Amino acid sequence: MADLPGSVLFACTLNAVRSPMAQAILKYLHGHRIYVESCGVRRGEPDAFVDIVLDEIGIAIGNHRPKTFEDLEDGFFDLVISLSPEAQHHAVEFTRNSATELEFWHMPDPSLVEGSREQRLVAYRQLRDLLMRRILERFPPSGSPAP
Repeated sequence: MADLPGSVLFACTLNAVRSPMAQAILKYLHGHRIYVESCGVRRGEPDAFVDIVLDEIGIAIGNHRPKTFEDLEDGFFDLVISLSPEAQHHAVEFTRNSATELEFWHMPDPSLVEGSREQRLVAYRQLRDLLMRRILERFPPSGSPAP
């Protein structure tokens, strides 16, 4: 547990799919041990497919409201993880005058996938599973998920 940061910010282009999904997964795995937030370069709209694929694995996104870097109440994080190139550029500026660690995890945007409802859900599930693997590798749990 000593290796876990005290606070993590997930950032993306829009705070609608990738960053809120990552936030919900890390909160599920580490509960109150890590303060977790998410934001976007621009505000997005909530995406129902995110709720569906997280619910499939027992995770609730809660009352997430999309926000931007400028909307953050707390501007100090131990770690900022960018999930898109555009967010990475903003995160560099956001952390320029701090000792914040910065990581870039380029993640696919499932909202760009066209096709049937099921084809789109497959893309969202792939992102969910990719995020889960990366988060478990980076933030290994010490036991069962915390409340």
